[in-house]
Amino acid sequence: MKVVVDTNVVFSALLSDNSKQREILLKTDYEFLSPNFIFIELFKYKEKIKKYSRLNDTEILEYFSIIIENIQFIRPDTVTEINLQSAYDLCKDVDEKDTVFIALALEFDANLWTGDKKLMTHLESKGFSIFFIL
Repeated sequence: MKVVVDTNVVFSALLSDNSKQREILLKTDYEFLSPNFIFIELFKYKEKIKKYSRLNDTEILEYFSIIIENIQFIRPDTVTEINLQSAYDLCKDVDEKDTVFIALALEFDANLWTGDKKLMTHLESKGFSIFFIL
């Protein structure tokens, strides 16, 4: 099964030793996909991750390294314009920044894994219901 991983899932995996997200991301039962800009988002919130995880820089990098080994990173410019537009139409009223994640799910016929309940509710109201649920 292909699964598009939202940034908030990786955050959760980094923040807690006992997170289900980390446990699942470390399994190879799934084909995980994510846009390559996730690195920028995670770096942007590095201090917040340090604060809440109580990990030092080295530990964060070690966990991050292990987690990303199982994720295939995709350049957003490889997604078709049709799927980008469809994704934008689905999420423009809730959070345009999620467009690429939705577009990847459409492009690769993958489930979307997100912890954003507001996004999920909105997408379901628009007819999008291919979610990866724990």
